[in-house]
Amino acid sequence: MNASRLEELALAYVARFATTQAKLQAYLVRKLRERGWAEDGAPPVEAVVARYVEAGYVDDAAWARMKAGSLLRRGYGGRRVGEALGQAGVAEDLRADVRPGEVEARRAALVLARRRRFGPFAMTPPDRPERDKQVAAMLRAGHPLDIARRIVDAADVQAAEEWADSLDGD
Repeated sequence: MNASRLEELALAYVARFATTQAKLQAYLVRKLRERGWAEDGAPPVEAVVARYVEAGYVDDAAWARMKAGSLLRRGYGGRRVGEALGQAGVAEDLRADVRPGEVEARRAALVLARRRRFGPFAMTPPDRPERDKQVAAMLRAGHPLDIARRIVDAADVQAAEEWADSLDGD
């Protein structure tokens, strides 16, 4: 393993995966460790990552927008989106920039409810224990309690959709 081989590994990685600076650095450090390199004599991983950021191969902001959008479309809430971005090494200021707004958060909750057949999307109205399970599942998916309750307790699908698309509280 030398600097040119490390460069080849980095290029192959960013060509195959959309990634963040932290994930690329962790990958390269892992590859060096697997090949028996100690921290002292290893090729400079930070320099390779910095070059790839400068060249535009790695863009944390674009990756964060892409990942946040993907998770919201799958029905995950803002808290789960933030956790996923944090685990990928995205800086807090970038996480704040892609945090969903109120309407986006409501729509994501609606997507989850529709997919999992919660609240008004259920075949039969849920009883109290089932309703509590549905609210808990929405909380685990990262949705705030007020949004989860509002979706699960909606009278019908149309009421839930209208509320999700509105900005007012009721």
